[in-house]
Amino acid sequence: MAATLLLVVLAAPEAAQAASQRTGRLLVTLEPKASTPSLDGVRRDGAQVPQIDLLSVRPTGGRALAAVAALLRRRDGVRRVEVERRHELRLQPNDPSLTTPETAPGTPPGTVLQWWIARLGLPAAWDIERGGGATVAVIDTGLDGGQPDLIGKVAKAIDNDNTPGHGAATGDENGHGTHVSSLACAAGGNGVGIVGAGLDCRLIIVKTDLSDGSIARSIVQSADLGADAINMSFGTDGSAPAPLAIRAAIDYAVSKGVVLVAAAADRPVENQGDPANLLQPTGTGPDITAGRGLSVTAADFFDRRAPFAGRGTQISLAAYGSFDRQLGPSGLIGAFPGNLTEIESGGGGLLPGPGCNCRTQIGGDQRYAYLQGTSMAAPIVAAIAAMGRSLNPDVGPAEIIRILKQTATRPGGWTPELGWGIVNAGAAMAAIAAIDRSAPVSKLRGPRIVKRARSVKLRWSGSDPSRPKLNASGVAYYEVFRSANRRPYRRIKRTKNKAYRVKVRPGSLYRFYTIAVDKAGNREAVPKTRDLTMRIAKRR
Repeated sequence: MAATLLLVVLAAPEAAQAASQRTGRLLVTLEPKASTPSLDGVRRDGAQVPQIDLLSVRPTGGRALAAVAALLRRRDGVRRVEVERRHELRLQPNDPSLTTPETAPGTPPGTVLQWWIARLGLPAAWDIERGGGATVAVIDTGLDGGQPDLIGKVAKAIDNDNTPGHGAATGDENGHGTHVSSLACAAGGNGVGIVGAGLDCRLIIVKTDLSDGSIARSIVQSADLGADAINMSFGTDGSAPAPLAIRAAIDYAVSKGVVLVAAAADRPVENQGDPANLLQPTGTGPDITAGRGLSVTAADFFDRRAPFAGRGTQISLAAYGSFDRQLGPSGLIGAFPGNLTEIESGGGGLLPGPGCNCRTQIGGDQRYAYLQGTSMAAPIVAAIAAMGRSLNPDVGPAEIIRILKQTATRPGGWTPELGWGIVNAGAAMAAIAAIDRSAPVSKLRGPRIVKRARSVKLRWSGSDPSRPKLNASGVAYYEVFRSANRRPYRRIKRTKNKAYRVKVRPGSLYRFYTIAVDKAGNREAVPKTRDLTMRIAKRR
């Protein structure tokens, strides 16, 4: 059964920052009036600020930053030693839509064209992740490749549309695909037009004629091309079961680790039709862990479910897809093709009818339009999900889906009107950045030959490195393992310290290594080569 586009067209918490990049230097703050300590093993580098007793130093001889910091902290006159980090500029895209006032009658004063950007916490999200490594597949009516906000944004274009008179995937006779794609990934900071939710993300454009076979093929191809998220702003009326081909394609994409996002119905019904009802089946919406993707309904400027949008237990969450039926602009502003579209003409296209009076201009360029619908809400969510996957590849799609629900803005709990609430990009990125799946590291050291001793002090270094932009949880404790005279290793100490005195016997051979465990529960792997082999000399 052919699908129909879900589009209604009307005429006329502060996010925590991700970990900053280290400079490789240490900031050493001296006690007031203290003399400068000896600086063996480091050289002065960076800012020297005597007015506040600050020295900046860099380790020499390949010494580890943490080890040098520990030594400096023990020096007389040193008040504090800190790892220096590099700040990042706060991102403020210069797209006109972020500052140009919305002038439609009834719009509250101070409202800008893209009012939803700030409301969804996207500037805070972009401070953490700008989407440069994220890819969103948009299965839709194509895209106008010459639209200024979409130039250079297409990573791959595939034509699965057999409709007579329709051309390549980088052309859009209908207009829907261009608008949807721009809400996901329109270029930010280029000084023209609008910005997409995913900022620097790229697009896989799959043009479809909305037949079941075309959609199934498009989902599989998008997954094979490595899409982080697939947006599907279309669906059926739910009167017939989804064909096996669509179910199998969704199974395939899920197995490939893709976040699947579908628009809910464009009517206030509880059966959202497929693919939305396959991603969030009936009765599963209130279970935050249930579902295979996200079924997205539309909210309006006043944080209500839009009157035309789907509701009920098949709803995962919401994003803005409308302003208001009675006042303000007739939808969300987005990119539009330069050609006359089927949406406007209403003749022979996917959206029959009298056509819309939806085209507008930004800075004199008329390749923009106001459209509203669940179709507009879904790509915003898809782009945010793709940014999350790019930010922290260790976080799987099911966890991304749960986090988007968990961090959504809501009055409390799940509701049939907005699901888990209105997506909050800033809170979601902060939560994803805080997930630590990287194991810590440690290295034990000590003498290799010991004479006339009954005990030996072991020392070790350790750290909890993380991917760029992510927050490491930090080392919680260390475990010390020992093998005596080639017998099996056993743990001899668990400690938060970085030193331990161990008893030894003359004439014995010992081997040691440490295992670091971080606060997130990640455990360092057993080293292939043990850290230290120590021989204790026999007594004479």
